[in-house]
Amino acid sequence: MPGKANVAALSDLATPWSLRVVATLGVAEQMAGGIEEVGELATKTGSDAESLARVLRHLVGQGVFEEPGEGRFRLNEAARVLLEPGPLRGFDLDGHGGRIAGAWSGLLSAVRTGKPTYETVYGRPFWEDLEANPQLAASYDSLMGYEGAGVPDPDVLLHDDWSSVRRVVDVGGGTGGMLAEILKAHPHVQGTLVDLPRTVERSGEIFEAAGVADRVQVSGQSFFDPLPPGGDVYLLARVLLDWSDEPATQLLRGCAEAAAPNGRVVVVGGVSAGAAASRAGLLLMVLNGGRTRNFTQFTAMAAAAGLKVTASGENARGRFVVEATPQS
Repeated sequence: MPGKANVAALSDLATPWSLRVVATLGVAEQMAGGIEEVGELATKTGSDAESLARVLRHLVGQGVFEEPGEGRFRLNEAARVLLEPGPLRGFDLDGHGGRIAGAWSGLLSAVRTGKPTYETVYGRPFWEDLEANPQLAASYDSLMGYEGAGVPDPDVLLHDDWSSVRRVVDVGGGTGGMLAEILKAHPHVQGTLVDLPRTVERSGEIFEAAGVADRVQVSGQSFFDPLPPGGDVYLLARVLLDWSDEPATQLLRGCAEAAAPNGRVVVVGGVSAGAAASRAGLLLMVLNGGRTRNFTQFTAMAAAAGLKVTASGENARGRFVVEATPQS
């Protein structure tokens, strides 16, 4: 029956885990280099040939990879996606992607308790776990930053009017990928990058490569501490969704205080015009209690933080953007 078949497909765990295994091992990269025989693939990837063949054969059955001959596997169009940079970096089970995959086992407890369950799985809350594991933190920074997201969108202002903007403060800007693109696109603009010391220390190479290092200041700090004042735009790109309402409101309040009296706060990511995205919301619920918010929810939270929403809508790339100014 079609209904039963659909349920079976939805409950399949073999396929997503097999994809993560071959991504972690770098199988697609080896195939792209001309290696197809499973024994040689296993040697190159440090795996067991028979077990690897079974995983690949399962994926062939799902339309990923081809098996043109016994024990020989090659890329097809679907498998070539594994060679692309970006979100698929999250499939790496040896890095932050592995933490995310394991954290899903806490979903039932999160639903029962209404609290994030990352700590019950890994022994520490999400942010503390990153601080305690430098390699894990570096993997997270890479996944969330320039390398993981691809080239960021520099047109974060709704009406693309940068004439009055002299300084952008990228709050929680990671390793600086988005800020670098903004400064490249707008040569008259100065930038300030705000993020934890361990994260911003990797920004120098990105700013140098973009040719904007002479226009950037870096502030290694918690963004819950007082922010550098005097910016024209305080940018929150994919930041608010990582936090529950209380700390998110605190962060907005800090931006409002730093932006007063004439600056504005620009939020990209984590706010939607209608219903919030479900999958992202579920993962955040498990990891750290964060959430996506609809426009009505965000407007109320912004008001509590001393901000008044002045504009909202989709930018040229279809991303929902909200702009707000400090209440007078």
